[in-house]
Amino acid sequence: MSRETVMSYINVFAVLKNMEELVRVDAASKELIKDKDMSIQFTVNKGPKAVLTFRNGEAQLTRGGGKAGIKLYFFSPDHFNKMMDGKANPVPYKGLTKISFLTGTFMKLAERLEYYLRPDEDKLRDSAYFKANTEMTAYAAFFALSEIGNRDEKALHSTAAIPDGKILVKVENGPAVTVIKENGILRTEKGEPESPRCILSFSSLESAHLVLNGKLDTYTALATGQMAMRGFIPMIENMNPILDQVAEYLQ
Repeated sequence: MSRETVMSYINVFAVLKNMEELVRVDAASKELIKDKDMSIQFTVNKGPKAVLTFRNGEAQLTRGGGKAGIKLYFFSPDHFNKMMDGKANPVPYKGLTKISFLTGTFMKLAERLEYYLRPDEDKLRDSAYFKANTEMTAYAAFFALSEIGNRDEKALHSTAAIPDGKILVKVENGPAVTVIKENGILRTEKGEPESPRCILSFSSLESAHLVLNGKLDTYTALATGQMAMRGFIPMIENMNPILDQVAEYLQ
């Protein structure tokens, strides 16, 4: 699968999915959707399809098509990726009378998402911003990990070597996700499972920030204690090379 196609899956199922966290942690974004009831379907030719729903002050991204007030079509993964970079426009084919939501509320949400996911050193000095940025980056990274692991040719070798089971990934005083290997496929879910086969932990938000932004490789982080692993270690050992690829894709 081409890098552009892998990137389109990351953009949908890791970056856009972060709208769920954005409206949870950002007061301005929550205010934008507090009275909204709207869904947008994204259909990428030879790429991903998903529905993003805003309802009851929350956001939820689901895989596949479904009922949606607005439906957008993209000719190719490259077309969708350019839209995410602000360099192309989608093709609406349903919900033209509701397009003001897309050009108004959704665009403002996209700007807030970019604000949190594209930090600079000045913004990172604010502790509240640093926490929100690191948590959203962690969610983006570990949801991207499954998309890369299922599609990137180099990562497929690592995915094949990961035994079946659940890997809990958590940040001390921060978010937790579960990476699940089942029937040859990786998927990521939010939260902690009851019986993980192994655990990968970051000692702090600062440690997670360094690794997830490619400023510290996983091997050094393990050696310095900024990362730790326990349980059935071969699962994590084969996942770490994919984690190192995440920063390359999300730069």
